[in-house]
Amino acid sequence: MQHAQHVSGFFKECGVLQQVECWGDDVPQGKLTSQPMAVQCKPDETVVLSWLVWPSREVRDEAMVDANHGDAKNDDGPAHAEHGHAVRRSPDDLWRV
Repeated sequence: MQHAQHVSGFFKECGVLQQVECWGDDVPQGKLTSQPMAVQCKPDETVVLSWLVWPSREVRDEAMVDANHGDAKNDDGPAHAEHGHAVRRSPDDLWRV
């Protein structure tokens, strides 16, 4: 939690428009694959799914280089995956379906 609060301030300074964190409260352990297995959760840990909304890919890429001390793909730290996705529909649009 301390790490999340620390990076939240950093990312806000870098231009993040929105940060969402979802803490697993009903994430079963799979037999072949699962989110807990993917990040090698210990018994006293849970999966956290989070994402950031950036104003642009360029702003995100610049922040990632800054966050990783010049290395855009630094994997030091907790188990995580970084991917970029383009927003095709806003949350407001989804409620209009």
